[in-house]
Amino acid sequence: MHTDLLLLSSPIGLPQHWPFIKMHGLENYFVILDRRDGNKPLNVEDIVRICSNNTGVGGEQLLTIEPASDEGLKAGAYAAVRIFNIDGREVGACGNATRCMAYLLLEESGGDELLIELAGDVVHCRRAGPMEISVTLGPISMDWRKIPLAREVDTLHLPIGSGPLIDGAALYIGNPHAIFFVDRLDGVDMPLYAPAVQNNPIFPDGANVGAAEIVNQQTLRLVVWERPGVLTKACGTGACIAAYAALKRGLVTSKRIAVHLPAGKLDIEILDGDRVVMTGPVSFCCHGFIQGGN
Repeated sequence: MHTDLLLLSSPIGLPQHWPFIKMHGLENYFVILDRRDGNKPLNVEDIVRICSNNTGVGGEQLLTIEPASDEGLKAGAYAAVRIFNIDGREVGACGNATRCMAYLLLEESGGDELLIELAGDVVHCRRAGPMEISVTLGPISMDWRKIPLAREVDTLHLPIGSGPLIDGAALYIGNPHAIFFVDRLDGVDMPLYAPAVQNNPIFPDGANVGAAEIVNQQTLRLVVWERPGVLTKACGTGACIAAYAALKRGLVTSKRIAVHLPAGKLDIEILDGDRVVMTGPVSFCCHGFIQGGN
């Protein structure tokens, strides 16, 4: 393992073990493994076990650091990142996870900015302050085939709904999202209404479901029900697409938007080319060793 990153020495008596770090971005929790030494890939059972609060470290996603691909190296990527949900499914993006990984790799490299390969794209990351990271994500797509949707619809005005979640928009930023704008966020019971949207047949791969309230031209409030079925305290990609969709719908005019989530604030800047810069804090929880599988 890259012990410069993990700062862990090998324990005695564990024939197979994986050093880990646990971090969070606004109470969005991640278990991080460095896989650049060529160890065998994790299987679904490993990921589910590690993310479980009962049998493992506990986390909302498992992240692995991998060697950059040949294409990534040509683009200047320092390393590659893979992201897995608690059900073992690999996903293409997570904003809070990318910030946490970027902090670790910036500490390892000693620099103030670097590139990370993420799902075939190369993401620019930089320090924005003490324990605060900015990452550039996107491009955001509203193409129904890219999201993907089961059929062609107006992705800025979805023809589905659930309770107060009506007239939503569908977007893709490495993972699929449905965002609904509501008058009062406090009155929306996401565990009650969001699963019907997440599991609607129009989303063959499911969707992360957000509800957003426009506070003013520079401020949103947001809650997100994430795949495979978690009410998260913060969703970085959800904050990005909420700000982007609000601008596309004409609900805000500013391209710099503060998005307030249950656990805190993310600052979103919408760039040309349908990309966004997300800035927010990262924090450490703990580190140690996970017993490996067979």
